[in-house]
Amino acid sequence: MFRHLSSSLLLAIMALLGVGLVQVYSSSFVFATESYGDGLYFFKRQLVFTAIAFATLLFSAQFPLRWIQKWGWLAWVFGALGVLATLIPGVGVRVGGAIRWLQLPFGLRFEPSEVLKLSFSLLFAALLSRNENVLGKVKLGYLGLIIALPLLFLLKQPDFGSFAIIVVVGVSLLFAFGLRWKYILTAWAVVLPAFYYLVMLKDYRRARVLTFLDPWSDPEQNGFQVIQSMLSFSNGGVTGVGLGQGQGKLFFLPEAHTDFTMAVLGEEGGFVGFFLVMSLYGFVVLRGFQIAVRCKDNFQKALALGISMTFALSVFINVGVVLGVLPTKGLTLPFLSYGGSSLVVLCLMFGILLNIERATADTGVSSFGWTSREGQFKASSRREEKA
Repeated sequence: MFRHLSSSLLLAIMALLGVGLVQVYSSSFVFATESYGDGLYFFKRQLVFTAIAFATLLFSAQFPLRWIQKWGWLAWVFGALGVLATLIPGVGVRVGGAIRWLQLPFGLRFEPSEVLKLSFSLLFAALLSRNENVLGKVKLGYLGLIIALPLLFLLKQPDFGSFAIIVVVGVSLLFAFGLRWKYILTAWAVVLPAFYYLVMLKDYRRARVLTFLDPWSDPEQNGFQVIQSMLSFSNGGVTGVGLGQGQGKLFFLPEAHTDFTMAVLGEEGGFVGFFLVMSLYGFVVLRGFQIAVRCKDNFQKALALGISMTFALSVFINVGVVLGVLPTKGLTLPFLSYGGSSLVVLCLMFGILLNIERATADTGVSSFGWTSREGQFKASSRREEKA
């Protein structure tokens, strides 16, 4: 099974899964001990999530792509219905001021917005493959209707971070697949004022932006998270204070095992640990873009590009927040934050990405776009067999 998959990308994902387990253990131990009487409470659950996620990755990496192309868009419908269900009184679970979760058996929760965020690429790729002239004919009304309602559900939760990622990925994919500049500029002319309006409409969003500009103006409330995050990075220095020795997670740093887990890593692993993890993230994103470049099929190209961009934006926003270069937003860090919904869906999408790479491996096109000798030999052999 493994020999048919990209060893470099698979190893990078396995490394991130391993780092994630260590990170959940280190960042949650004290909190879990105080809250649940078991320091391994979150680690044991994350271990189960990781096993399920990795099995999902291997399964989706072998699943027939033609079936994914035909039925993959249903994941968007499933995610949209899940987000809608969170808005039903008594069904959705409120945590930290937002209703984003559905309660499952055994005390588990499911966050359907993760499915919605990562399945957008499946929807876009499916629409593009069903009608290759969809962009040339500018049939954006149909596409907009399918996307608009679930996005409104996201804002109602509210989940502005997932909303922003889907919008940016959508506009970028339209640009990548040849939508005319006038439509791109028109889209941004609508999107940017809408973002400004959505931010300023809510007091807590406006406060986050103002606090981002000057965290010390409200150090005990809105600026508390980012100040504690920056202090953790400062304490870490170059080599860090050592695994498990960080002080920020001792109830100084809120959401230490979820949204701000990178701050814990920055303190305990220092700049060296931060750089190594960011290098892994960068490698995964680069490989995703390389896979997209080598694809001949529009469905596979759109899907690979969308997955890579969604992943890259999720990392960029979370790391930007913990470093204090972006306003505070409740987005988890892919692979490293505690949580099963994000982890399983991430591995599902990266399994599909590995599947796409495996499917395009026989074309003879290398990661950088030129034809390899091995590919030329295989192509020549096929021609001889046909003859």
